[in-house]
Amino acid sequence: MTAQATHAAQVTPATAAAQATPEASTNEVLLVGRVSGVPEAREMPSGDEVVQFRVVIRRPPAKKPARRAAIGPSGEGGGSGSAGTSSVTRTQVDTIDVACWSASSRRAARRFTDGDVVEVQGALRRRFYRAGPATVSRYEVEAATVRRHT
Repeated sequence: MTAQATHAAQVTPATAAAQATPEASTNEVLLVGRVSGVPEAREMPSGDEVVQFRVVIRRPPAKKPARRAAIGPSGEGGGSGSAGTSSVTRTQVDTIDVACWSASSRRAARRFTDGDVVEVQGALRRRFYRAGPATVSRYEVEAATVRRHT
C-alpha cells in the first residue's frame, strides 16, 4: 500500500464532518417544556422584529450511583453505609432561549404566559452581536413553529 493510499484511508471525525453532504447533516430541535417569564418582543437595529422567551425542560432522573461502604477508623469497610450517598434529590433542568423571527411564530409566542407548556420546533443557532465594546455570542433555538402543548 502506498503512502498516498494509507493517508486517504485515515478519516478523522473532523474530516468526515467537513466532507458530509447536506443530506447527511441535520440541525433539528424539538423541545417540550414550560415557558419561564413573559415572552419579550424586540426590534433589532436592522429593523427586524423578534419575540424571545425561555423554555425550562426537566432532565430525566440520573441513574443512581452505586453505594459505597463507609470507611471506618481502621480503614476497613463497614459503618453506617451512608458515605457517598445523599438523601436530597434535586431535579435538574435545562433553560433554553428561543427566538421567533417569522410572523407566525412571533404571533403564537406573544400569546404564551408564564408556566404554559409549549412545543418548539426549530434549529440551534449561534448568534453574534455587540454588547458595548465587545462582540459576544449566544446559542438559542430559532423557532420555525411554536404552539401550546396539549
